[in-house]
Amino acid sequence: MSGSRWAQWLAEHDTRRFQMSRKQGWDAFVNIAPRPSFDALTLAQMDSLGEDDREDYNEVRAVWHANPPTIRTQQVAAGYDIIDDVMASNRRDADKLRGAVVIDAEPGLGKTTLATRYARDFHRTVYRRHGPLTPDGHQRLPVAFVPLTAGVTLKGLNLKLLQFYGHPAATKRNNRSELTAQAVDCVASCATQLIVIDDLHFIDFHRRDGSELSNHLKGLANELPVTFIYVGVQLQQRQFFAEGMAGPQAAYAQTSRRTTRCPVAPFSIKTDAGMRGWTTLLKTFEQHLRLARTEPGMLTDHATLIHHRTQGRIASVTNLLDRACRQAVTTGTERITEQILSTVQIDNAAQQLSAAS
Repeated sequence: MSGSRWAQWLAEHDTRRFQMSRKQGWDAFVNIAPRPSFDALTLAQMDSLGEDDREDYNEVRAVWHANPPTIRTQQVAAGYDIIDDVMASNRRDADKLRGAVVIDAEPGLGKTTLATRYARDFHRTVYRRHGPLTPDGHQRLPVAFVPLTAGVTLKGLNLKLLQFYGHPAATKRNNRSELTAQAVDCVASCATQLIVIDDLHFIDFHRRDGSELSNHLKGLANELPVTFIYVGVQLQQRQFFAEGMAGPQAAYAQTSRRTTRCPVAPFSIKTDAGMRGWTTLLKTFEQHLRLARTEPGMLTDHATLIHHRTQGRIASVTNLLDRACRQAVTTGTERITEQILSTVQIDNAAQQLSAAS
């Protein structure tokens, strides 16, 4: 690939801007093909490019480096195992209650990525087995993805679910009961089997409206033959499982019996096994980089430094490497060095923690 073909690559594979909270965007996420790979140009080949072609080539690399593959890390594999166990109940008949998964962890550990990648795999499997239409001729939507926002209400949750399906009631002033009935009808008509509710930490379970939402989610679980995956930050500490109740009353919370917690931990390098997992991750990232002077060990030789700077959190790792690649390109070094890894600015939390330790 050379010359104007870099511009063609960008025209076909540039940043993807689908909205996953709508069925069209979710469908695009599920079905879009991986970006085609390419070999990095040598320094001599880059020098032979014209100004526009060089700019396009660097933009191609910026898009490539900003979108690393989802790596099946120890955390992802463990999460898939837990979700698979809970999803076994998805095969129960409609008169039997199904379990739910709660992906619960601190920020920056890949919770949403774990949920959406699992849901995408599930969606593809259902399509392969049953096709894109239900027996009644409706569009089959095996998965619904519903991200919440701050201050979400019971009515707001129903509206977001209806917006995913593109239901016209999502723009009308219907009451809560009507919206609930319409949401249930959408789920049933589209044969949805899995609903992912992201950012559940926006609900305050100590407040009355938070308690109403908790009860509403239980009601939907009772009425719908689906499995729920809830995703949020420190939900156990926020008393999601206890439904906002404290002391002896928490023992009566149904949510704790109906849900299975799926924790996600940062990478640790304190053990040999932990270090092996960490270096395996970095080796995979090395293979993804498209710099003219890449070499084996460019990242793994600095495994301890990268862990220090990111605290083993996958979001911070991708931030660090994305920005380090930009520095390597803009400075002309065309490789990631210890100096770049030590000085590039990353997310505020990682920056502060690495500076303090």
